[in-house]
Amino acid sequence: MASMKLIVLDRDGVINHDSDAYIKSTEEWQPIDGSLEAIARLNHSGYVVVVASNQSGLARGYFDIEALSAMHKKMDDLLARVGGRIDAVFYCPHGPDDGCDCRKPKPGMLLEIGQRFNVPLDEVIFIGDSISDVKAASNARAQAMLVRTGKGLKAEKIIQLECKTPVQVYDDLAAAVTAILQ
Repeated sequence: MASMKLIVLDRDGVINHDSDAYIKSTEEWQPIDGSLEAIARLNHSGYVVVVASNQSGLARGYFDIEALSAMHKKMDDLLARVGGRIDAVFYCPHGPDDGCDCRKPKPGMLLEIGQRFNVPLDEVIFIGDSISDVKAASNARAQAMLVRTGKGLKAEKIIQLECKTPVQVYDDLAAAVTAILQ
């Protein structure tokens, strides 16, 4: 039996516009053009789509769990309008010095997703916009893809210098999804 087709997406900088000052409210949560439609295309092609996002703004006190939930509700509502959905959202609420296993680039969040959905991670694509996303995928033995939105341009330069295995890079989530579905 073929296993489930699962794709994991980072949130800020992949699905929605990112900010160095953190995305703290539904007003600040704005989708990147084409990203919601790209998720809907994945859904319609039989993919389960999961979000894995560092949300250290919680630990830093920039926003609370209600604000985070409201942002995810906005994401879900906007996705529903284009016929898409996110099947689950995983996030790390910790700060960089908390010593958790879930904060990317550590693999904990991806390992948990693999266990929860009972999918071998080497069959999972993780699309992110940062070097910590690429490293988390590598650390979990998932397939990394990078988009140039968000922090992607900066990450692309680092990858070219540091990464031993080539990482596929696309202009945005819509372009990455088109490549996956071909």
